[in-house]
Amino acid sequence: MLKYILKRLVLIAITLFLVLTITFTILQILPGSPFKNPKIPKAEMERLEELYGLNDPIYVQYFRYIEDIITDFDFGISFKYRNQKVTDMLFTRIPYTIKIGSLALSFGVVVGIFFGIIAAIKRNTVWDHVCTILAVIGVSIPSFIFAALTQNFFAFKWGIFPSVYSKADISAGITGSDEFYSMILPALSMAIFVIATTMRYTRSELAEVLGSEYILLAKAKGLSDRKVILKHAIRNAMIPVITIVGPMTIMLISGGTVMEKFFGVPGLAQTLISAIQTRDYFLISGIGFTYSAIYVIVILIIDILYGFIDPRIRLAGVKND
Repeated sequence: MLKYILKRLVLIAITLFLVLTITFTILQILPGSPFKNPKIPKAEMERLEELYGLNDPIYVQYFRYIEDIITDFDFGISFKYRNQKVTDMLFTRIPYTIKIGSLALSFGVVVGIFFGIIAAIKRNTVWDHVCTILAVIGVSIPSFIFAALTQNFFAFKWGIFPSVYSKADISAGITGSDEFYSMILPALSMAIFVIATTMRYTRSELAEVLGSEYILLAKAKGLSDRKVILKHAIRNAMIPVITIVGPMTIMLISGGTVMEKFFGVPGLAQTLISAIQTRDYFLISGIGFTYSAIYVIVILIIDILYGFIDPRIRLAGVKND
């Protein structure tokens, strides 16, 4: 297993290097300049391009950029947010995105698995039909619709949760518990899709497992339905479910633009939109690298979890090595 993890870490490093290279190349070949603005005098524009090294040949900019990242983990200085390092901006904003995304993912997966198990056990009953309808609704309706509904009822009408995100600030009298409460509505709005998707996969996979021969054999041996489901069926049905957690993780983290805008969360997604609009090359590249790093790390964790859920996968990996 250790050898496998080391191999994957090497592949992750290569992948992230390619992501940086491709992102840098695409941004460089796009026409125009971050400082091409009618309001900026030509002399000032030339001075800024000289200051940020944009007048140098592309290969010089590339090697300087890669060297700064490898040696100092420095993605450069933002064009829009003058005198602010991209690395500092990433470390400042990413906690908000990860906190809300993690809360939405964990809540969505747990609830989705729970209802998916109920739907699979109670196949072709009212419970199954209700869970299926809710899953279709959760997948079909955009998350910003749920955001508008939750904000309208839970914040404006009933006043249970804050309508906008409030980060902890002792000087402003905002505590950590206040911040947590303000995270619930955006996390709940994002979790609806996760619940629906996880529920569908769990129901489908568990229903298939419950009809397999080894489950029938376990029942024939006299094992109770509860033991068969908890000890044998669920464990095997979870492998495909865990597979979708990776894409959903990056979707929640990178696709939370609407939620962050809707609830005023100072996260990465909102910063990325602003960076694209202003052609802030270094900031776009830094955020793209962050998303890619999160994705490949989550996929690695999921692959490792496979081995703990199903020992056959772990043994197969050892034999292949």
